[in-house]
Amino acid sequence: MTLIASDQQPALAELRSQLDQWARELGFQQVGVADCDVSAEAARLQAWLAAGYQGEMAWLAESTELRLNPAQLLPGSVRVIALRMNYLPEQTEQIKILKAPEFGYVSRYALGRDYHKLIRKRLARLAQQLQTAAEQLGLATPSQRAFVDSAPLLERPLADKAGLGWIGKHTLLLNREAGSWFFLGEILTSLPLPVATQAVANQCGECINCLKVCPTDAFVAPYQLDARRCISYLTIEHKGPIPEPLREAMGNRIFGCDDCQAICPWNKLAQHTDEGDFQPRYGLHNSQLLELLQWTEAEFLARTEGSAIRRAGYERWLRNIAVALGNAPASAEIIAALESRLAFPSELVREHIQWALTRQRNPQLRRRRKVADHKW
Repeated sequence: MTLIASDQQPALAELRSQLDQWARELGFQQVGVADCDVSAEAARLQAWLAAGYQGEMAWLAESTELRLNPAQLLPGSVRVIALRMNYLPEQTEQIKILKAPEFGYVSRYALGRDYHKLIRKRLARLAQQLQTAAEQLGLATPSQRAFVDSAPLLERPLADKAGLGWIGKHTLLLNREAGSWFFLGEILTSLPLPVATQAVANQCGECINCLKVCPTDAFVAPYQLDARRCISYLTIEHKGPIPEPLREAMGNRIFGCDDCQAICPWNKLAQHTDEGDFQPRYGLHNSQLLELLQWTEAEFLARTEGSAIRRAGYERWLRNIAVALGNAPASAEIIAALESRLAFPSELVREHIQWALTRQRNPQLRRRRKVADHKW
């Protein structure tokens, strides 16, 4: 427990009240404060890692100690300021794209500019405002550090603890007023600000829509995700071949997957973003697969500049598109386009091109796609 001198309490309470206004002015929709104790997550995290559900994301296991002790990331820190920022763009018609197999589906969060730099800059400004105000109130200059999915922090449990929402059965943070279409960011600080005193009750109830809708059955149980089966992991983090038993279920998803969010009843209340940088760029919300397949590496780099899609890289981008074309209705045009890529220097890409060609030439290999049964 952090002891707070009685003469500091009014100043800290004032800072906490000002945080809400500063955060809104910087484009955040909500801010909360929690202490740094996440020891309650230790058993769950260690069991998840022991099961191998992290797949190739070895850094998750390597940084367990830091994840369970966030104060080690900034010696002297006693609080985590957690914030959320909406990213859902208007009228992307993503569900129509998901049901149009000739198009490539890109997860909503990646349609615009990469959120990391934008939010990190806003957090840095907020931290500076907090420091200036603290000094003006006679408090010691605080130690502070901002994070945006850039350090080993258990950000969803911390956001939960800070009162921003509850963790849903799909393992994402849910908010009663905003669903789950938002980014999270954090500031570690040595200021012992007042913390959220009451957790937000879990309001998922008996609903299991998110578990049932997953195309690859990646949910082992409520609140447990096997990343090795998750389409977001497979299309972004996974470096090798997509496991063949999972390829058909991927449909036309070429970067990420939103199914478990799109079907969540709480997302009927989701608010659209006002951030221009989160609006779709370069037509990534409605591009045809055949067009994307023909991008050169230079075109890929130009059209994904400042985008989260860069994380996958050109080789995996083509791999994912090949899988999507293998799932598309058979056509001579698709076959010709795939054949034009057979000389690509990457064995990874060529293997997926060959798989797609086999399916295009033998439509009887297809099974009924699970997406056909979705009711959005």
